[in-house]
Amino acid sequence: MKTSKLYWSYAASICLLLFAVLAYFVVSNETILLGIDHPIQQLIRGTITPEKTLIFKYFTKFGNTATIGFLFIISFLILFFKVQDRIASYWLAVNTILISGIGNISLKYLFNRPRPAVEHLVAAKHSSFPSGHAMGSMLFYGTLIFLAYKYIDNKAMRLVIQIALGIVILLIGISRIYLGVHYPTDILGGFLLGGCWLTFSYPYFKKYDFIQRFEGKR
Repeated sequence: MKTSKLYWSYAASICLLLFAVLAYFVVSNETILLGIDHPIQQLIRGTITPEKTLIFKYFTKFGNTATIGFLFIISFLILFFKVQDRIASYWLAVNTILISGIGNISLKYLFNRPRPAVEHLVAAKHSSFPSGHAMGSMLFYGTLIFLAYKYIDNKAMRLVIQIALGIVILLIGISRIYLGVHYPTDILGGFLLGGCWLTFSYPYFKKYDFIQRFEGKR
């Protein structure tokens, strides 16, 4: 157990370190990041077409506050009442509301990075770094990826669902770049920070989940 927790701590530390590097350049020398961002923007955006715009507008909705909020309420109610898994429901709530919601908005105000000076194909509020869609999708859908092992016994089906959720997270990030409202490093920053919290908090979730199950058998 201690070895496993150590590995998760290493993963969280690496994510946090990489995020800190990005954050440093956002504050001190954004030109370096633009040298990374612009080629990736050109690769992803390429030729903007109505068909591609329609597709990416569809995927970006899965990272919208309204969509994640709706899916969160459903997931929370299922976990809390139907499955009666309080620890999982609380972990999902902390990740989605506290870290993704309040945490991301606070960081946006702190860094106050302007959004890309390109055509925005969707409306976007607040500043650019770190991406709220990237961070929110990583924390919400990422939590579901971690929870899948508890509720899906069929390994093949569980793997398919986890991969599908991972693809959704990735496509949400790509959609924000294509739609012109985020730099690639905004997306990376959101993914890293979301991944940092997930890998840091997961061992604690496992610990209290074990305690909950043990107490339930007494």
